[in-house]
Amino acid sequence: MDGAVAGLVILIVLVVFAAILVAKSVALIPQAEAAVIERLGRYSRTVSGQLTLLVPFIDRIRARVDLRERVVSFPPRAVITQDNLTVSIDTVVYFRVNNPHDAVYQISNYIAAVEELTTTTLRNVVGGMTLEEALTSRDRINEQLRAVLDGATDRWGLRVQRVELKAIDPPPTIQDAMEKQMRADREKRAMILTAEGQRESAIKEAEGQKQAQILAAEGAKQAAILTAEAERQSRILRAQGERAAQYLQAQGQAKAIEKTFAAIKAGRPTPELLAYQYLQTLPKIAEGEASKVWIVPNDFGAALQGFTKLLGAPGEDGVFRFEPSPVEEDLPRPEDDSEEVADWFTTQTDPAIAQAVAKAEAEARTPVDTGLTTPPLTERSRQQELP
Repeated sequence: MDGAVAGLVILIVLVVFAAILVAKSVALIPQAEAAVIERLGRYSRTVSGQLTLLVPFIDRIRARVDLRERVVSFPPRAVITQDNLTVSIDTVVYFRVNNPHDAVYQISNYIAAVEELTTTTLRNVVGGMTLEEALTSRDRINEQLRAVLDGATDRWGLRVQRVELKAIDPPPTIQDAMEKQMRADREKRAMILTAEGQRESAIKEAEGQKQAQILAAEGAKQAAILTAEAERQSRILRAQGERAAQYLQAQGQAKAIEKTFAAIKAGRPTPELLAYQYLQTLPKIAEGEASKVWIVPNDFGAALQGFTKLLGAPGEDGVFRFEPSPVEEDLPRPEDDSEEVADWFTTQTDPAIAQAVAKAEAEARTPVDTGLTTPPLTERSRQQELP
C-alpha cells in the first residue's frame, strides 16, 4: 500500500516537471513585438511574430519590446527664453524601436532617456529665442528637436518620427500684457481701417461730385449748342419763308398792276372821266388821321388842264378830248424764274440741317470721360485689412 502511494506521488512530480519543461521550452511571440533571448546570460537572438522553442533552464526571454510607433506625452517643463522670461512647454514625441537589441542593452530605460533628452534640447533651442519668436516658430522648434533627438537616439535603436509642442504657456503677467498689447493693436488697426474707410468715402464722394459737375457742364454745353443750332436753323427757315412770301407778294402785285393797266387800256377812258375820278379821290386823301387841314391849290384848274393835255388832243372845236394810245399786242412779259425759285416753296427738311441736328444729339449722348480713377490700395492698407 505504501509503495503504491509513493509511486503515485512520483508520477505526479514527473508530470508537473514535464509541464514545467514544456512551458519553459515554448514561447509565442506575437506580431509587432520582439523578444530578446539570452542563453546562459548572454545575448542569443531576437525573435518576432512566431512560435519559439527554448532550451529549458538555459534560454530565457530577457525583454519583450513593442515595435509599433509609440506616442509619449511629457509633462510641462520650465524653459527660460533669451529675453529672460520663464515659459512652460509640454511636448509630445512620436518614436518607434528599430533595433530591440540596442534598446535593451544600450540603455536601461529609453523612455526616461528620451524625456530628459527632449527637455535639455528644448531648453537649448528655446533659450536662443525671444518669447515672440518662440510663440511664432513652432515648426522650426519641432524640426530642430526631431533632428537632435533622432541623431542621439539612433545608438539606442530608436527612430524619432515627430516632435510636437503641445502648449507654450507664458507667465500670467506676461499673458495679461500680451492680451493688452493685442487689444491695443486690434484697436489701432480698427482705427486705421476706419480712417482709411472715411478717406476712401470722402475721395469717392468728391469724385462723384466732380463727375456730376463735369456731366452737368457738358450737358449745359450740349444744350447751348443745340439751342444755338435750333435758333440758327429757325432764323434760316424764317428768312427763307419770308423770302418766299415776299416773292409771292411781288408776283401778286405785278399781276394786279398788269391786270389794272390792261383794264384801263381796254376801257379807253375820256379826260372827263379821269377828271371826275381825280375829284373823287381828293376827299379820300383828306381822310388820313394826319391830315387835319386840306387846302385846294389855286392852280387846281391849271393842273386839270395840264392833265387833260397830257392824256388828250384838241379837236376841231378846240376842246381836248381823250386820245387812246395804240394797243400794243406784243408787250414784254416778266421773266419766268419759276424753276430758279422752285425750291423756295418746298416743305421738306434740309438734309444738311437734319445732319447737323443729328450730330449735335449724338454729341449730347456721348458719355464724358472724366479721367477719374480710383487710387489703388497700398500694401500697408491691404495688410491692415487682413484680420
